[in-house]
Amino acid sequence: MARTDAVRHTPWPLPRPPQREELEALFRREGLVPRWWSNGPGERYAVHSHPYHKVLYCYRGAIRFGLAPDGPVFDLGPGDRLDLPPGTPHWALVGPEGVTCVEAPRG
Repeated sequence: MARTDAVRHTPWPLPRPPQREELEALFRREGLVPRWWSNGPGERYAVHSHPYHKVLYCYRGAIRFGLAPDGPVFDLGPGDRLDLPPGTPHWALVGPEGVTCVEAPRG
């Protein structure tokens, strides 16, 4: 199991939302191949983990990630980034307007 203190939430630094091309360029700079996905309002992901380091940006809407079982909660809005080390148990809840995210595995 991953250490929850290794999870990193990075807020978007600019006063405007990101453009698609900006987020894709950030992934390319790290040598990552982005994959886009969307979910409707209120959709949930049960507790799960990944065998890889997950790099994720929220593009539009909002999503809440929580570390299981009772770890910290991270609210992501447009441009915010979440890094989840391999094996980190987490859940997610999509905000009331839905969400579009882009993510990539590292390693």
